[in-house]
Amino acid sequence: MTANDLPPRLGSLTFHGPLSEQRSARMIERLAGASPATVLDIGCGWGELLLRVLDAVPGATGVGLDINAEDLARGRLLAKERGLSERVEFVEESALGTTRGPVDAILCLGSSQALCDPEQPHDPAAALRELRRLVRPGGRVVLGEGFWERTPTEAELAGMWPGATAADHFLLPELVDLAVEAGFRPAWIETANQDEWEQFESGYRHDTELWLATHPDHPLAEETRARVDRQRGGWLHYRNVLGIAYLTLVPVG
Repeated sequence: MTANDLPPRLGSLTFHGPLSEQRSARMIERLAGASPATVLDIGCGWGELLLRVLDAVPGATGVGLDINAEDLARGRLLAKERGLSERVEFVEESALGTTRGPVDAILCLGSSQALCDPEQPHDPAAALRELRRLVRPGGRVVLGEGFWERTPTEAELAGMWPGATAADHFLLPELVDLAVEAGFRPAWIETANQDEWEQFESGYRHDTELWLATHPDHPLAEETRARVDRQRGGWLHYRNVLGIAYLTLVPVG
């Protein structure tokens, strides 16, 4: 079995999250306006947003942290293609308790769990305190964090992910309050729209669905089909219930 025979992974995605080209461009413009010299991307994946920030801020350097070697390799290849290899480092390591701060700008999109104790329930407040520790005065943090658009019903929770409860996320006002309590001012608050979610969720599975349609008897087809069906079913239950907020945060003091 060669690599070409295996189910594809995330090839249709530009960003590993519900983020459009238009929204990312506005985020980058605001970040670049602060002229960060150092950028840390926590749970960077292949670091698409990190690379775009570095491209927009001449001379800035960046570090992307993740524990997925395949994504990191993709990031290094993208950096090489864009002439950014000398200004970015992709590191396979945990962000928990990281000493890679303080820095001028932090990206943490859909990855705040990387800053929390994995033996405990996910704690956005703890993640925000860590982000405050890691950013320099006058710096910027862009946090992408899940929130409930409304309190989910028991039936919706049952179809989302194993063990899903209403306590897994906050409502948006509560999430913003946590950021303020952690020592930030919310300079910009925005949320992913339905089109961004649909582009992400369908793009997440697109290549794999095409592969399954043409490899129905492949040795990996059954487990791949089951995994994709679970992912799709989860999304259809949290669609229009789970949102993601993009908060641009400025540390106080």
